[in-house]
Amino acid sequence: MDTPKIFESEYRFCDILWENEPISSGALVRLAGERLGWKPTTAYTVMKRLAERGVLVNEKSSVRSLVGRDEVRRAEIDELVEKRFGGSVPAFMAAFAGSRRLSEAELEELRRLIESMRE
Repeated sequence: MDTPKIFESEYRFCDILWENEPISSGALVRLAGERLGWKPTTAYTVMKRLAERGVLVNEKSSVRSLVGRDEVRRAEIDELVEKRFGGSVPAFMAAFAGSRRLSEAELEELRRLIESMRE
């Protein structure tokens, strides 16, 4: 199953959910009001849309995610690499690394990651 697309404002809402799940729908709506400045109707509408798309489930006023933060991040990166770099991870890495200086620790972490992918 493909990871559902989550838009920016929905992602911020999901961040609150991921940090607090399982959480009552009322508490989630209250936190969305505090952190995002949303009215309850907005939070309930977003919650309903995310449930319809299979991102979360709201059962008996208890909300939990069906899609994790890491899964969403991976799907977004995959989409970016496909759309902007023709699916080429080396082209993506060259563009990413070309825009910033990587520390020795970051380079070593990338080396270990690449080596683990060979195994």
